[in-house]
Amino acid sequence: MAKAKKSMVKKAAKKPVKQAAKKAPAKKAVPAKKKVVKAKTKRKPNAAFMKPMTPSSTLAAVVGTNPQPRTEITKRIWDYIKKHKLQDSANKRNINADEKLKAVFGGKKQVSMFEMTKLVSAHLR
Repeated sequence: MAKAKKSMVKKAAKKPVKQAAKKAPAKKAVPAKKKVVKAKTKRKPNAAFMKPMTPSSTLAAVVGTNPQPRTEITKRIWDYIKKHKLQDSANKRNINADEKLKAVFGGKKQVSMFEMTKLVSAHLR
């Protein structure tokens, strides 16, 4: 009978014990390289942008007749656009042309700000 009881009693199965994975040895910290500080020099503007350009008669109606650098002409066009509220309210990258700008933009009612610079460059000499 003692043998029968032993077979009836279930023995708890031993689960294999998981061992923690061995960690790689910690790397030593590498000392930070010292940064070389350069003396600040004032950046020179690109000569091509600063060259005075003469606007065409249609562009002169917007920016004036005096020869001006390309950067100043772009600045004056943006002043004109903001003064007359010609920037599209839904998509600020688009410009809605009035009669003066329509002549500059080649008859287009609306152009993107990136396309505007391309169209304006055709009116400069």
